[in-house]
Amino acid sequence: MNCILGVDIGTTNVKALAFHPESGEIVAHASAPLTTLNPQPGYAEQDPEEVWKKLTDVLEEVCREVGQQQGTVEAVGFSAAMHSILAVDDHGKPLTNAILWSDNRSEKQADALRQEQADLGKTIYQQTGTPLHPMIPLCKLAWFRENDLRLLRRATGWLSIKEYIWHKLTGQYQVDYSIATATGLFDSQQKSWYPVALDYAGIRPEQLSEPVPTTHASRLNSPDLPQTVTDCLTGATLYIGASDGCLANLGAGAIGAGITTITIGTSGAIRRTVQRPLRDEHGRLFSYILNVDDKTDKNYFVVGGPTNNGANVLQWLSEKLMLAETDAVLAEAQTVPAGSDDLLFLPYLQGERAPLWDAGVRGSYLNVDWQHGRAHFVRAALEGVLFNLLRTERILSRHTGPTQVIHANGGFAQSEFWVQMMADIFGVPVRLNESNESGSIGAILLTMKATGRVTSLGEAMRYVEFGQTFEPDAECHRRYQQVYQRFEKALP
Repeated sequence: MNCILGVDIGTTNVKALAFHPESGEIVAHASAPLTTLNPQPGYAEQDPEEVWKKLTDVLEEVCREVGQQQGTVEAVGFSAAMHSILAVDDHGKPLTNAILWSDNRSEKQADALRQEQADLGKTIYQQTGTPLHPMIPLCKLAWFRENDLRLLRRATGWLSIKEYIWHKLTGQYQVDYSIATATGLFDSQQKSWYPVALDYAGIRPEQLSEPVPTTHASRLNSPDLPQTVTDCLTGATLYIGASDGCLANLGAGAIGAGITTITIGTSGAIRRTVQRPLRDEHGRLFSYILNVDDKTDKNYFVVGGPTNNGANVLQWLSEKLMLAETDAVLAEAQTVPAGSDDLLFLPYLQGERAPLWDAGVRGSYLNVDWQHGRAHFVRAALEGVLFNLLRTERILSRHTGPTQVIHANGGFAQSEFWVQMMADIFGVPVRLNESNESGSIGAILLTMKATGRVTSLGEAMRYVEFGQTFEPDAECHRRYQQVYQRFEKALP
C-alpha cells in the first residue's frame, strides 16, 4: 500500500495525515500541540526547535501507523502557516524565535506604510499582493531595522518557520511561491524578490531563500531525524507545497467559480480561488499563489481576507462574560431572534485584518437597550463575526463575481446554530467539509498533481468529501440584510 503524507505546520498544532490514493482513505493521523510565547504585550513567538521536535514526533507516529499496515510512503507534501519570520546564522541555527502572524510589534511600521509613506505602501501592495499589516515579514523586518539593526545585518538568513523546517529536512534554503507571496517582499508577477521592498526592509537578497514553485521536489537529507522516520521516508519524494490558506482552499474543494471558502477557528478567513492575480484598489485583499503551471498555463491564485476575530469571540464571551461552557452559551443565544433586537457588535477584540487592516481598532456593542439580556449579547457577537466576514465577501465579489455556495470548515462548524446563521446572513447554501484537516488534505492533493496521480487540480476535487448542507431561511436573510446595513454604517 503506497501512501502520500500531508503535513500541516500550523500555529496551534503540527498535523500529519497518511492518504491512500487508490481507496481515497486516510489511513494514519497524528497531531501535536505547539506553544505560543508572549514575552511582551503584542508579541507572539514560537521556539523553532520546539516546532521541529513536534514535527519529528508527528512523523514518527504516522510512520509507525503506516508501517503497521505494511504501507510505504511515496511522497510528502507540506502546508504551513504564513507570515512567520526568524533569523538564522551561517550554520542554520536560530538567532531569534519565530515571530508569528499574530505578533503586532511592527504596528508603527505598518501604519507608516499606509499613511506617511502611502505611495510606497501602495507600490509594494500592487507588486506583491500582500496587504500592509504588522502580520507580514516586510513590516517585521522594518521593525528590526529600527530596533536591532545589528541583528538585521549580521543574520545569514531570514526564514519562515516552513523554510527552517524544509532546510532541516533537505539541507536547502528554498521557499515556495505561496509562502513568498505572503511576505510583502516578493514580486508575484516576476516570481522573484522585489528590490523596492527589500530596500525598505533593509535586507539583502542573499539573506532570503531561493523561491521555487509549489510543486518543487527534493529528497530527504537530514541527520537530525529519528531513524524510524529516516527509514520510512528514505524512498519518498518531498514536495515543498504551499501556505495553509491556499491549501485549505484546495482541500475544501473550492477551486471552481462561485465557490467561497470560509474558515472560522480561533481566527478566520474568507477566500476564493481564481486563475489570475487580483489587486484591490484600497489594498484590502490578499492575492497569493497556489500553483503556477507554465506547461498548461493553468494557474491558481487564492484571494481574500483574514480576520483576527472568529471563535475567540465566543471564547471571550464564555470565559469572561457568561462564565459558562460554550454549549450553554450557544443554547442561550438561540432564544433571541435574528438581528438580536437591534443590538450590534463590532467584533474587533484583537484589532483586525480584513477588511479594516487596523491593528489598533477595538470592538464595541451598539444600540444597547433595557430589553437586552445575556442572550442578546451572545447572539449579537456571533452575528458580528459573520457580518465582518460578509463585508470582506462583498469586496471580494466585486472582483471575482457573486458567491453561489460557501464551503465552510473550522471549529465553528461544530455548532449547527452558528452555521445556519452563516447561511441566513450570506443568503447562500453552506456546505460543511467532511474533514477539518483541509490544510493537510490540500497538501496531499497538490502532491498528487505534482506526482501525476491526477492531471489537474480540478480532477483532484473528486477526493474532497462533504457533510451537511445548510440552506438559507429567506425571512431571516431579509432581516439580516437590514441589520447588516446598520453594521456597515457603524464600521470605523
